[in-house]
Amino acid sequence: MNEGTEREALGANERPVRVLKIGGSQIDDREFLAQMVEAVRDIRRRGVWPVIVHGGGQEIVRLHDEMGVPFDIVEGLRVTSDQSIRLVKMALNGIANLRVVRWLVNGGVDAIGLNGIDLGWIRVERHRVGDVDLGRVGKVKHVHAHRLIPLLEAGLTPVISPISLGMDGLSYNVNADQVAEAVAVALEAQELAFITNVSGILVAGRPMRALPAQQIEDLIFGQFITGGMIPKARAAAAAVKAGVTRAVITDLEHYIKGEGTFIVR
Repeated sequence: MNEGTEREALGANERPVRVLKIGGSQIDDREFLAQMVEAVRDIRRRGVWPVIVHGGGQEIVRLHDEMGVPFDIVEGLRVTSDQSIRLVKMALNGIANLRVVRWLVNGGVDAIGLNGIDLGWIRVERHRVGDVDLGRVGKVKHVHAHRLIPLLEAGLTPVISPISLGMDGLSYNVNADQVAEAVAVALEAQELAFITNVSGILVAGRPMRALPAQQIEDLIFGQFITGGMIPKARAAAAAVKAGVTRAVITDLEHYIKGEGTFIVR
């Protein structure tokens, strides 16, 4: 978990929580959305509270292209200018969030769309990568998990856009993998699953069934883990170190089968 993130215990009698992070590229796929709905329904049938955190990469890129607004990527994180943050909010809070909620509701799941600004429940500080200023990009500082509990107790499934509230009162773009990590830790989740478009992490061309959390940084340094897999692997490792029971990186088909790359202590 990011340093300084607040952890709030749910208590021994609460239901277990599973946090699912789904990528922005997948929510363009109708087949994926239909399978996601069934997976969420199955989680609920098991007496577990599902919490969904989503990205919106394809919608963000599409809006930036249409508006002619350039952007850069640094270590898998999108540099977000003051002009860019307006488009990011449109893509994440609007197009992506509404689409996921709509599919879930149509599939019989009582879903509710949220972002980190709602109730001020996810607070962030400005994030830098080394000497690189990422602009309006945030790093999670506090997750006020108790504000989510009444929704879960009411039988609602939160669908969370990663746009969050800065300590300075501004809205910030936060990497959805990092938000999923922080939310999973704050809710003391049973599981944190990163549902991506690959079946797991490949090292030297071989799929990994399990990786120790302590090895993740070495694999990143050695360029075995690259690009958009970097924030996922780091978030999974940090969550496990902070007490989340298990973390897995996989695609939806393999997740349903209980397969993928498990990050372990």
